[in-house]
Amino acid sequence: MSFEKKLERIMPNGRAMFLAWDQGMEHGPRGFAPSLGNEDPDQILTIALGGKFTGVVLLPGDAEKFYTTNPAFHKNVPLILKVNCKSELYQDDDPYSPLLFSRAGDAVQVAFDMDASAIGYTIYLGSKYEYRMMQEFHSLASAAHVRGLPVIAWVYPRSKSWELIDDQINCALTEGEIDKEDNEGIGKFINDRFESESKSLHNAIREAVIRRCPVEETPTIVAYAASAAARLGADIAKIKYSGDVESFRWAVRCAGKTKVVMSGGPKSGKFLEQVREVIEAGGVGVAVGRNVWQSERPLEVARDLREIIWEKAR
Repeated sequence: MSFEKKLERIMPNGRAMFLAWDQGMEHGPRGFAPSLGNEDPDQILTIALGGKFTGVVLLPGDAEKFYTTNPAFHKNVPLILKVNCKSELYQDDDPYSPLLFSRAGDAVQVAFDMDASAIGYTIYLGSKYEYRMMQEFHSLASAAHVRGLPVIAWVYPRSKSWELIDDQINCALTEGEIDKEDNEGIGKFINDRFESESKSLHNAIREAVIRRCPVEETPTIVAYAASAAARLGADIAKIKYSGDVESFRWAVRCAGKTKVVMSGGPKSGKFLEQVREVIEAGGVGVAVGRNVWQSERPLEVARDLREIIWEKAR
């Protein structure tokens, strides 16, 4: 199958609706609920099939044992093989999600052996290990493209130091030390507290104060994530939502020819409205996990998603 056909398989009519289930490693079992059966890969794949998702994201172990052995899943639900991961147990350093294979070519070969339609990799932009992840991703994208395999970049700007910045902002806002309406006061707060020479980070901190959101979800950082995915050769970028249509439209523009999907994130009552705004902004869809498989009615959520994502593509 050609590159174009594989891309069309996971993006019919230029739209994407991916069901992500790599959280079992990233978050461990804390997101699973025995009453819902969402710890079972067969259950997840059944949701992907019944919900008409255009791709299911699995790590190699689950793909080998549950996806490739079931013809119904294999035939009807495109596989997006996730080839790097980490656990949440180690907390004393910046995040690094290593490639699960000794060489990028080995990861691509396994993806071909499993008849995957795409391959995925997470980059923690802003981590002191970003250079390793960028090197691994670029090697992966190069090897995959030689074989005609689309590549998806999960780009999550994240750093241990950013957590401290978020804490300082929240504390200053709570204690009335800064006012989000006081531009001069915000500028003084940033100059007094933060020594970074990064103009992007300074802009993001200002936005975080004004919007009262984490630094990694500010428009500046979300657009940076989209831009980074494009520069590194991704065909699709999975990024956070930036909070409004206009700022997300800018992120989509910064991605150039790289298509953009929103990361579903934690279960939220605002999720469907955010997806609607992503499509309005020019995004092609969503890569969602917990907002679907943590729901008591996952197929209804999937139906609502399909209506939103493909409404303007008809």
